[in-house]
Amino acid sequence: MPPPSATSATNDDSTKPSSIATHEPGLDAASAKVKMPKFPGPPTFYDPYNERAYLKGRLAAAFRIFGKYGFDEGVAGHITLRDPVDPTTFWVNPFGVAFSLIKASDLILVSEEGEVIDGGPCRLLNSAAYMIHSAIHQARPDVNAAAHSHSIYGRSFCSLGRKLDTITQDSCAFHNDHVLYDSFNGIVLATEEGENIAKALGSKKAALLQNHGLLTCGQTIEEAVFWFVSMDKCCHAQLLADAAAAGRGGETVKIGDEEAAFTYKTVGTPLAGWFGAKPMFDLIHKETGGDYLE
Repeated sequence: MPPPSATSATNDDSTKPSSIATHEPGLDAASAKVKMPKFPGPPTFYDPYNERAYLKGRLAAAFRIFGKYGFDEGVAGHITLRDPVDPTTFWVNPFGVAFSLIKASDLILVSEEGEVIDGGPCRLLNSAAYMIHSAIHQARPDVNAAAHSHSIYGRSFCSLGRKLDTITQDSCAFHNDHVLYDSFNGIVLATEEGENIAKALGSKKAALLQNHGLLTCGQTIEEAVFWFVSMDKCCHAQLLADAAAAGRGGETVKIGDEEAAFTYKTVGTPLAGWFGAKPMFDLIHKETGGDYLE
């Protein structure tokens, strides 16, 4: 007898199991929708100060995750959080503090003008972080968090000057939802460069910054973090697949546009990004004993 997930009613016999498995061609949209449970969602708050305290803890956890995944490179890299009390400001990591040591009390609050107005004992601000993230937060009211770092596979792929191919189920999350910023003018220390990156990003969730690295954003911290981790892995997968295909004198098999767009509706939504990150945040809390909340 086939497993329950591979059974469905037929027109002539409602009790007869279908021979079409859920992962094979032929599964209709109505059948697919009932296979997926409803995702839980992020918590809601009525007091912006309580929300701020909670989100600062999540941002600190995000840096611990980046440290765990090796997304730190000296003092490079930054993740920002729009402040729920004053949405014109954002929280970011202090310049020069290791990702794996960051606590909620270390984070610094930055104004639209680039002034550090609150935060921990180290109040050094990475100018590149301000230039890039300030421009994105101002251009995108829907973006509450953005992440950028010099991950090894991300920056390797960004040297190719091309967008990701849709070759895996995971890469469907970025199908028609990422851009290539095909310019490199050194470290981003000018307002114009930050604005150009934000303009190139447009309404998308991610950007490949040529000769630089990955940039992701989202409605939540968890979403921005998950897209970054997933995109770096997609870069890794494509680097391996392209090399293997070229070695055999061929090329990778691409997922069709219709199939990719359908899959995107499950794996590429903001809620899917938030839920996808949940295990990482749970694990970092367990491994650190929650000391990042201090």
